[in-house]
Amino acid sequence: MNRLLPPSPDRPDLAPAREDELRDERELAGYEPTGDAVDEQAAAWLLRRRRGLGAQAEAQFQAWLSESPAHHAAFMRHQATWAELDALPAQAVERLRDGLPRALPPNPALTPPTPTTPTTTKRPTQPQRPRATAWLSAHALRGLVPQAAGAAFAVVVAAGTWLGYDQWQNRALFSQTFVTARGQLLDVTLPDGSNLQLDTATRAEVSLYRQRREVRLPQGQSAFQVQADPGRPFDVLAGPLRITVLGTRFSVRYTADAAVPGGVRVAVEEGRVKVAPASAPVDADDPLAGGAGVLLTAGQAVNADSSGHIDTVSQVSTAAFAPWRDGRIAFDNTPLSDVLAEFERYGDTHLRIADPAIARMRISGSVDARKVENFALALPRALPVVLRDAGNGEREIVPVPVLP
Repeated sequence: MNRLLPPSPDRPDLAPAREDELRDERELAGYEPTGDAVDEQAAAWLLRRRRGLGAQAEAQFQAWLSESPAHHAAFMRHQATWAELDALPAQAVERLRDGLPRALPPNPALTPPTPTTPTTTKRPTQPQRPRATAWLSAHALRGLVPQAAGAAFAVVVAAGTWLGYDQWQNRALFSQTFVTARGQLLDVTLPDGSNLQLDTATRAEVSLYRQRREVRLPQGQSAFQVQADPGRPFDVLAGPLRITVLGTRFSVRYTADAAVPGGVRVAVEEGRVKVAPASAPVDADDPLAGGAGVLLTAGQAVNADSSGHIDTVSQVSTAAFAPWRDGRIAFDNTPLSDVLAEFERYGDTHLRIADPAIARMRISGSVDARKVENFALALPRALPVVLRDAGNGEREIVPVPVLP
């Protein structure tokens, strides 16, 4: 007969706290394994050690562990499973607990005692375990170990099955990164029917899951036309912000070196869009619910700084929603330095500003992003400046000379 754990000899001089451990060893000694023996042994040792071993049992465990690399690997694998359980939230443990009766033979010890039923233990009080596994370890595990290692193994299998299901739920069905070079635009249709239009110098990291959709925008800007799916919220993570929709049209810009203060801007063309700090909690039942952040509707826009502070909501016209889709740059009372920085996202302007006073001059208009020469020719008519040859194909924007 194969034995999971060798029995310990009865010793009357042992402390009372060891009596039930000896009983466990005697019962485990009579267990005939029916599955993977090493896995069952590892599961049994794991549960025994979580309860606490005496010096003799610990020596037996160490001897078993050193017998074979397979023993060590199996034990570490089960230990990792329980470490993940310790990190699970209470709701996840409840779901696992609900599945235990289907995985284990009937056992009254699996039923937690009612508040009116006093409970005692023969062992010294153990340090409190994380709340996520308190029920499992205090009731399920103590009830299982005195029965047979097969039941103990079933608990670990049930835990592993739940964790596997959780991982399956969170595995991306589609994952791809889209990048545009300087001056390039890109139109992308996702498997869910949503459409992304990427502006120049943009990176979008797309992941579609069974219960949610996500785009990370580390740099650049994109217009989104999201296929409606109330069961799968669509999130855009841009710098400090999380932008959430269920199905609508909007644009997100995250460029730290361009015209938008702080680097983040969200504009809505149609529908509703929730804009909130990325760290803010999300209501799973209603992702667009209140709390932190703001809810934008069609014709509204908002900026945020690098810390996630959201400015006052402003109005935006349909024409100004995302003019870059038509190859144009629009600016409204924008500093000249920011206008040139926006042109530089599409290509070299060969225009330089040496005077800080000129950099602060403001300008409004809409021009073709690829026709910077037209902008340069019109600039002296809009501002009190002239262009001066600076050599090497560069031109410098300087104040209009003052006549003597």
